[in-house]
Amino acid sequence: MAWYSILPPLIAIVVVFWRKEVIIALILALVSSELLSAMNGQQPLLWATFVGSVERVIEVSTSAGNSRILIFSIVIGALLAYIRESGGVAATVNMLLNRGVAKSKRQVGLLTMFTGTAVFIESNMSVLTSGIVARGLFDRFSMSRARLAYIIDSTSAPVCILILLNGWGAYVLGLLSNYELAQSPVSILWGSVMFNFYAIIALLIVFYTIIFDKVHGPMKKAEQELQHQSVELDSGPQATKSRYMLIPLLTLIISMVGFMFVTGNGELANGSGSKSVLYATILAVTVAYILLLAGKRFNHHQLMDIGFKGMGELLPLVSIVLLSLTLGASLKDLGTGTFVASLVGDYLPVYLIVPVLFITGAIMSFTTGTSWGTFAILIPIGVPLIQTLGLPPSLVIGAILSGGIFGDHCSPISDTSAVSALASGCDLLTHVKTQLPYALVGGGAAIVCFMIASFVMI
Repeated sequence: MAWYSILPPLIAIVVVFWRKEVIIALILALVSSELLSAMNGQQPLLWATFVGSVERVIEVSTSAGNSRILIFSIVIGALLAYIRESGGVAATVNMLLNRGVAKSKRQVGLLTMFTGTAVFIESNMSVLTSGIVARGLFDRFSMSRARLAYIIDSTSAPVCILILLNGWGAYVLGLLSNYELAQSPVSILWGSVMFNFYAIIALLIVFYTIIFDKVHGPMKKAEQELQHQSVELDSGPQATKSRYMLIPLLTLIISMVGFMFVTGNGELANGSGSKSVLYATILAVTVAYILLLAGKRFNHHQLMDIGFKGMGELLPLVSIVLLSLTLGASLKDLGTGTFVASLVGDYLPVYLIVPVLFITGAIMSFTTGTSWGTFAILIPIGVPLIQTLGLPPSLVIGAILSGGIFGDHCSPISDTSAVSALASGCDLLTHVKTQLPYALVGGGAAIVCFMIASFVMI
């Protein structure tokens, strides 16, 4: 693959940090990717680039899985608006405070992390649930939304890839099942958990941040700026009953699990995450609507107005999710991921292969904004290395999975970062900037761990 396939994501990343404009950065990266793809075509270059960019957006939008993600990202705005305007947030915060469940910053952080861990079924559902639960509590204790975004983002994917009884595990297992190995795909996958060093370290850093109430780098600056502002609790017009928040939230969680079983034909791990999260969100919005209507606090027209305003508030973030998905599809056809993967090379010392696979996975995920896409490209490269060089299968797979999550945590063009910002009510660029130092520390420690493991096991 040509070296220039790496240019579009680099353009996006440079523009993001230079101009602080995510949407413009994604559009420029998409256009440049389609321009490079059109260079070998027969049509006029500018026309082919324009048409290719527009059609790429249409192609991504008409994909069933992508459409579900986009609709979910819009509909969740109505749920957040109903919970906010009902006063259920303040009521729930007061209830937790009165019961002593969340009477300190430490307890609030642990509650947030526990919620994200408990909802390990799907990463988007994990960040969404913990974000909704913790928003008001973080406001009450003058903790920044950037800290909330970091905690939920750095809990969700690591937990999902470590527990594996979900769509993540089924997806990776499906990739491994295409190959004949000495060990079964299931044993290799479960064995990779102890070698998923970045995911483990990321959770430990989150735990350290919560227990010692320590923040560093840009996160510390964000917290200091918050101390000089008057904090307004995200409570809505009047605190009423906590049921206006808790019942829709429980509906969201319980129905999510139920839909995973249904879409997986009785197998939780085989369930469709995109279908389940969409169905559960729509059901939760319906329940919230019925509760508010039955409570006679709002009439039908008021509730419709609140719902559509809530959805409208999220349109910028939904646009970012759409453009991230579109750029990822364009880069896949351009061969960016394959080019980065080819940098592993044929002449690497055997003990460096595993650390380099981790680094390669991180670069791929960072530049393409997708961890699952990274798994799909790197596992077919890693498995032949296992077969020909006799490398420990679980160690190799652990390095690939770790690298994918690490790069995704650092990437400003990741749809996961956008959903985490959406769930916490934090600006996307602020979230990326404040999370990056923590992710880099975790990534550096993971490289050291993979180096040691390689020397010991290979």
